[in-house]
Amino acid sequence: MCFKIQVVIKLIIIRFHKWIYKDDLIALQQKKWKRFQLVLLESPFYRQNAQKNLPLQDYPIINKALFMENFDRINTQNIKLKDAFQIAVTAENSRDFSPTINNITVGLSSGTSGNRGIFLATEKERAQWVAAVLDRVIGISFKKRNVAFFLRANSNLYESVKSKILQFEFFDLLDSIETHIERLNNLQADIIVAPPSMLLELAVHFSIGKLVVNPIKIISVAEVLYPEDKKFLEITFKQKIHQVYQCTEGFLASTCKEGILHFNEDFLVIEKKYLDDSKSRFHPIITDLMRYSQPIVRFELNDIILEKSKCSCGQNSMAIEQIEGRSDDVLCFETEKGNKVNIYPDFFRRAIILSDDSIQDYQVVKRKENQIELFVNGTQHNYENAEKGIQLLLNKYNVKQVRIIRILEKPNQHINKLRRIRNE
Repeated sequence: MCFKIQVVIKLIIIRFHKWIYKDDLIALQQKKWKRFQLVLLESPFYRQNAQKNLPLQDYPIINKALFMENFDRINTQNIKLKDAFQIAVTAENSRDFSPTINNITVGLSSGTSGNRGIFLATEKERAQWVAAVLDRVIGISFKKRNVAFFLRANSNLYESVKSKILQFEFFDLLDSIETHIERLNNLQADIIVAPPSMLLELAVHFSIGKLVVNPIKIISVAEVLYPEDKKFLEITFKQKIHQVYQCTEGFLASTCKEGILHFNEDFLVIEKKYLDDSKSRFHPIITDLMRYSQPIVRFELNDIILEKSKCSCGQNSMAIEQIEGRSDDVLCFETEKGNKVNIYPDFFRRAIILSDDSIQDYQVVKRKENQIELFVNGTQHNYENAEKGIQLLLNKYNVKQVRIIRILEKPNQHINKLRRIRNE
């Protein structure tokens, strides 16, 4: 079947399900889970559980390390990790992202959680992804539009979005900002999709008149979009900044008309592993009911999600107040009494931005037990305010004698994902 026809069919199904199950997402999930168990019979890793017709909650919870360790047995396409990895690495080095294995797209994650992940996507899965992106991110229009897409690596998955009325242009994050500005000015993109770190650079050039564009939509991807960065971008570009929450494990969430992220619960099951007594922060445990080549079943992400109780848009799918970062970046200290205390990344972020509303760019890095490196792009006064804010935060937790060192430069965030608070 023609790929574009597959996309249209998938899009119709998505919208039909969204309409008929809008008040009963659980019923839709149960229906898809029953069908998904037939897929799991093809996975050596999950076959025994599927044969027993076990409920989802009886399947094992896995993480990226276990997922990659069992890559050969989890996927249903008999693809070996070493072969997939070779294809993906060759593509990264050559910057030619077209090769596939048996017409299956292979991609490589950025590896910010410590080890790089491989994802697979068949033609049907690419059609499903394109349909979901058209429905939730780019939107349907019969007017010709140009999309500028900034990422570290291209993929056949992303190229699938192209059509006669939707021109897709890949911008390699490894290229210089001068190259990007020239290309954007020539392209006059209607939609710009980029990580927040790149959007912030583009905003600076836009504000001084070097970048002359008028996009109808700007979408943040691949990195955490911090509230203060979102505010700055919206003021600069004079429009709402939308988001996509996507990773190797799937297309997880996108923003509604109010600009609030919602999980795609019409094809995802989201379980919560709560991280605090208030049950407001959690790790999402993902089951993607549409991933057939590489089943994602009860995959625990180490992202810290702050749940939003309700969204005014009217959607019943779970809303996200903030993606705060990763649990790897929770900073651990010792109190005066010798107890260990964990402080979430968002608490450091708030301590800094509330100390001085003129601070736009900052970073906290912990490399040693009693030492913090602090970068603030601004004046000495800005830095002192941020330092004082951190010290007050530490005092609140009875953490003393932590040395705060000023650093004047931060790593290149185009390659390493923007993380305001980093535990190294």
